[in-house]
Amino acid sequence: MEYRILTSLAKVFADECPQTTWPQRVSMLKNEIYSFQVAFLGEEHLTDVEIRAEGSLAPYMTLREVELVPSLLPAGQFHDDYILRDTPGLYPDPLVPLKPMVRIIKGLWKSIWVTVKPVDIVGEQTAVVVISHPEKGELVRAEMEINILPAVLPEQELICTMWFHVDGIASAHQVDPYSDKGFEIIGNYMKEAAAHGVNMILTPVLTPPLDTAVGGERMTVQLVDIIRDGDRYEFNFSKLRRYIAVAKESGMKYIEIAHFFSQSGAKYATKVMATDRADGKYKKIFGWEQNAVSEEYLSFLRQLVPALVEVIRECGMEKNTYFHVSDEPHVEHMEQYTKAGSALKALIPGFPVIDALSEIEFYETGAVKKPVPNTTNIQPFLDAEVPGLWTYYCCGQWEKVANRFFAMPSERNRVLGIQLYKFNIAGFLQWGYNFYNVCDSLWSIDPWRVTDAGGGFPSGDSFVVYPFGDSCVSSLRFEVFQEALQDLRALKLAEKLCGREAVLAEMEKGIAPITFFDYPHDPAWLLDLRERINRMIAAEKD
Repeated sequence: MEYRILTSLAKVFADECPQTTWPQRVSMLKNEIYSFQVAFLGEEHLTDVEIRAEGSLAPYMTLREVELVPSLLPAGQFHDDYILRDTPGLYPDPLVPLKPMVRIIKGLWKSIWVTVKPVDIVGEQTAVVVISHPEKGELVRAEMEINILPAVLPEQELICTMWFHVDGIASAHQVDPYSDKGFEIIGNYMKEAAAHGVNMILTPVLTPPLDTAVGGERMTVQLVDIIRDGDRYEFNFSKLRRYIAVAKESGMKYIEIAHFFSQSGAKYATKVMATDRADGKYKKIFGWEQNAVSEEYLSFLRQLVPALVEVIRECGMEKNTYFHVSDEPHVEHMEQYTKAGSALKALIPGFPVIDALSEIEFYETGAVKKPVPNTTNIQPFLDAEVPGLWTYYCCGQWEKVANRFFAMPSERNRVLGIQLYKFNIAGFLQWGYNFYNVCDSLWSIDPWRVTDAGGGFPSGDSFVVYPFGDSCVSSLRFEVFQEALQDLRALKLAEKLCGREAVLAEMEKGIAPITFFDYPHDPAWLLDLRERINRMIAAEKD
């Protein structure tokens, strides 16, 4: 059987022989996760194939199959020349638990994703993957040598959020999200996010006014139960308290309260559902029909938000909660955004407000103190030396910059960690952890069959996990993103030991200065850099 040992940065297509790009001897720090792949070509149809881990690292190895999923829009108009392919077809992405027996199809390449997570060992170790057949015997013995260094990665400083869509969980699992079962599944999704470096969770006190067609509605997922009595409101926050408790138990350190005003300009109120005391009916009381800064809606917020702040304090999250006004406003929305923002900020003294926006005028006028520009338009914010600067990417970031689309090579995903380090970025935001809707949320989708939001966004933009049982499974893109965050932590450790100037010099040795647009388009360079950083750390630790 023909096979290749590949790095985590390879993408193995069924119809293409992958190229090996890295020697089978690497290093890692004691508390990080290391991934590689074993790809093989079936020379005949075989059933009952066993794939198992051996070697000294066997107890610490997890083997998963890299599944192929369809993409009609792997890139579309959203691409430059730095992609793998742009044809509709089957793309490698989900990582599913390895079955006891695997079926091999003649003529197709297949990949096994190997994750090594040591607990209490250091030194030279071996990770071995064996593929065998009951009649044909051993077909493959792929061995990787890993030197586990005694140094440990420091705790992640970066605040990282990928927007958590409760309606996606409800539709994919056919469950009331706030039932006992629903909260169990929500917790499982949160744990998967936390395990990959996401440490802030979008919290839908009200149904998020995101990615919704004007005049349309997303599934109601608000965490506060409301009774309206004329112009007075009563609030029950029991679901919110439980949501925050589940988030904390799952490893989340921060919460971000979903936006109180509509996307792209804060023009309208967000959707609010309440039971009217007068007739006992549960109905929509705010939405597209109300101006965001109407007295009626602001009166509601003046009652809701102070009560919400008390709950946040009771839950011990007053130092770890962020608020949003409106997502992705533009300069022409400045007046409306400023009015809405001022009304909200008056109700949350001391709490930070972050919003994805990419025009420097919002910061220069004081409309927002913590802007989150996208990576394409971040330079003016870097020039202004915005303290504690965040950044984000979405479908619009396709030219030169890092991103995670199916069509992109994985090093373009992982290089983000290097960039976040160089520019001292404090927070990173991405909008799609599990957005299982078509564009504008006109209807929900099965993410195993539709990966491009119904042709709305390039495959890979809108989610990084797939529903599976009562939980979800990761994707190779999410694993590589996790590696980017590990790189960031390793650079921080090297800085502590050797100084920032030495680390930057090692990063840019022999290459042009790294920017969000300029960096080597070479997976070997990225992996070699990480090995060099490991050697810096090991030398100081010795």
